[in-house]
Amino acid sequence: MKLYNTLSKRKEEFVPIEPGKVKMYVCGPTVYNLIHIGNARPMIVFDTARRYMEHKGYEVNYVSNFTDVDDRIIKKAIEEGIDANTVSQRYIEECKKDMEGLNVKPATVHPKATEEICGMIEMIETLVEKGYAYKADDGTVYFRTRKFKDYGKLSHKNLDDLRGGNRSLLVSGEDQKEDSLDFVLWKPKKENEPYWESPWCNGRPGWHIECSVMSKKYLGEEIDIHAGGEDLIFPHHENEIAQSEAANGKEFARYWLHNAFLNIDNKKMSKSLGNFLTVRDISEKYDLQVLRFFMLNAHYRSPINFSAELMESAKNSLERITTAVQRLDDLIQQKSETGDISADEQSLLGAADQYTKKFNDAMDDDINTADAIAAVFEMVKYSNTHFDERHSKAALMEMKQKMVALTDILGLNTAKKEEILDEEIEKLIAERQTARKDKNFKRADEIRDMLLEKGIVLEDTREGVKWKKN
Repeated sequence: MKLYNTLSKRKEEFVPIEPGKVKMYVCGPTVYNLIHIGNARPMIVFDTARRYMEHKGYEVNYVSNFTDVDDRIIKKAIEEGIDANTVSQRYIEECKKDMEGLNVKPATVHPKATEEICGMIEMIETLVEKGYAYKADDGTVYFRTRKFKDYGKLSHKNLDDLRGGNRSLLVSGEDQKEDSLDFVLWKPKKENEPYWESPWCNGRPGWHIECSVMSKKYLGEEIDIHAGGEDLIFPHHENEIAQSEAANGKEFARYWLHNAFLNIDNKKMSKSLGNFLTVRDISEKYDLQVLRFFMLNAHYRSPINFSAELMESAKNSLERITTAVQRLDDLIQQKSETGDISADEQSLLGAADQYTKKFNDAMDDDINTADAIAAVFEMVKYSNTHFDERHSKAALMEMKQKMVALTDILGLNTAKKEEILDEEIEKLIAERQTARKDKNFKRADEIRDMLLEKGIVLEDTREGVKWKKN
């Protein structure tokens, strides 16, 4: 299996530190709101990479954090008149719901920054002792960027060019820095902010130190894969490397994987443009399996454009796959005896393996899900053409298993949705309306999710709630 390593800017053969085991860290969301579809892309693509590595027999220790202390979380807490922990915990739970809808497997560990403060203080102390960090007069602790000689090796940026672009920092409230490139490891507390005691001042950690510490605690000083969105390459991941390697004296991560940006109708997603979409917004119109399929239809390093038309196309394409699996299911149900697979059937099944090979070849080539999906469609066409009611139950079951094996790696659920009667739908909608009226939004969301699982999409309109079968 080859992976494109941002560090070397080329595809490299994947060789784990320990044979048969993979230590993988993926930067998770800052939990101050519902996750948007841009957040969903790394969740989906790196979950798929994990699934494929597990399929190949690797034992994957997959760690993905929640950043639960941040200026945006604090701002939200002040606006709502509650504490920051209540805000972050609320959105961690909402994020987990969205991840479940997207069929993203829970990480081996989902660490929270606020629960790892002691480790952060310890690493900062180590950096100070080694001369890589210093305390300013106000208690802020900065990292001495120039002392780390390999700074810029991930982003391929020149230090002098970076300094020229950062001179404004010297006069923007950070004039106690020795160098404009130095970045914060620990910052003093402000009014109405959460804080922790430290040797330097009561305060809280900088963003970059959080991931270095959580990765070290749950995966060790050296890891195989570090992944995230390409917007994290600089400064976040660059700073993680500097901190971790300066503190531990070892290479931090062997392979750095980054997914490209997502645009909406060929424009950058932003609240100011009015094109900001959360995963929850999408779930009101589509089964989230459609969003997952849409994301995987492009190579993870290629920019992806989201539009209503492309989502409809993704929905129709996914239905071709699920319909093919359900067709085999229906044929299997019609058979009473399993019987033996004939020589002719064995030959047909053997020929189908060419599509499995194409799929694996695509995934071995830097997790190329776009080409892998193309191989799935070739298998769908082959199955529809060559397998029908004339074939044995055993042959039909094996053909189905070959197809489902591939969709499982992609995290696509091909199981037929349980049918639900119209009167049951109306009863659940009425219960949801009552729950909303009573401000029991948790129950209202549960009912909506329950209906969505059965293929029922709700639309809240001025005239009331409308529903349709998706």
